[in-house]
Amino acid sequence: MGPDGLQSASSSQSPLPLRTRLGLLISAAGALVLASMVWKQLQTNPAALNALLGGSVAALATALGALPVLLTQHPSERTQDTLFGFGAGVMLAACAFSLILPGLEAAKAATSPASSEWLGGALIGAAILLGGAALLVMDRLLPHEHFIKGREGADAKQLRRTWLFVIAITLHNLPEGLAIGVGYAANEGLRANSLTLGIAIQDVPEGFVVAASLLAAGYTRGFAVVLGALTGLIEPLGAVIGAIVVSSSTMLLPWGLGFAAGAMLFVISHEIIPESHRKGHEAWATTGLMLGFVLMMILDTSLGG
Repeated sequence: MGPDGLQSASSSQSPLPLRTRLGLLISAAGALVLASMVWKQLQTNPAALNALLGGSVAALATALGALPVLLTQHPSERTQDTLFGFGAGVMLAACAFSLILPGLEAAKAATSPASSEWLGGALIGAAILLGGAALLVMDRLLPHEHFIKGREGADAKQLRRTWLFVIAITLHNLPEGLAIGVGYAANEGLRANSLTLGIAIQDVPEGFVVAASLLAAGYTRGFAVVLGALTGLIEPLGAVIGAIVVSSSTMLLPWGLGFAAGAMLFVISHEIIPESHRKGHEAWATTGLMLGFVLMMILDTSLGG
C-alpha cells in the first residue's frame, strides 16, 4: 500500500466533480496566457528579469535544502519545529523591514503632504489586509493538505495526497515569490537583494522540512526530495508576476508592497507558527523564530540600508 491510503479506498474514489474539472481547465488556459505575457515582459522589463533571477535563487535554495534527505535519517520533531520557527522569524523581519517600511515611505510619497502620515498608514494597512484576505480565500477554496492538520478546502477528498501537498506548499511559497518580485519592481537595489537572500536562507531549512515530512508521510526518499525541490518553482513565477504588476504603475507600488506583506503574514500566522507549536516544542520554535528575525533584520539593515 502506498502513501495515498488503502488500495481499496484509492480504487473507489469517485471522479472529480464538474466544478473542479472546469476549474482545472480554466487554470490551465490561464497559465498558458500568463506564460505568453510573462515571456514578452522578460524581453522588455528589467525588473521582471531581475525578479526571475531572484526567484530562481530562492527556488534553488529550496532544492538545496531538500537534497540532504537523500542521505540523512528523518529529523526529530524538535529539529523540524525549530526550523519552522526560524523560517517564520525570517519572514516576519522581511515583512517589517523589506516590505512594510518601504511601503509606508512609498505611500507617503504618493499622498498629499498634509495627510501623508494618516493616508499612507491607512493605505498600507488596507493593502496588508487585502493580501491576507486573498490568501484566506485561496486557503478556503483550493483543496490542500497540511502535514498535521489534514485535508482542507473544497473537494479535498477527491484528490490524491501528492497533489494536496503540492497545493499546500504552493500556497505557502507564492507570497515569498510575490515579495521578491515587488521588491525588484520598487527599484530598491540592495534592499531587494537582501530580501531575496533572506528568503533564500529560510528556503534551505524549509526545503529540508518539506522533503522530510513527505518521507515521513510514506513517500520514497527520492520522490520526497524531487517533489520538495520542485515546490520551489512557484517562487520565480510569483516573483515575475509581482514585478510585472507593480512595475506597470507607480501608484501600485505601495499596494504591492503591502499586499505581499499581508500574504506573508497570513502564511506565518495561519501555517508556520501553528505547525511549529503543535508537538510540544514551543520553546525551540520560538528560539528559532527569534534567531531568524534577528538574522533577517541584520541582513536588511546592513545590505539594504
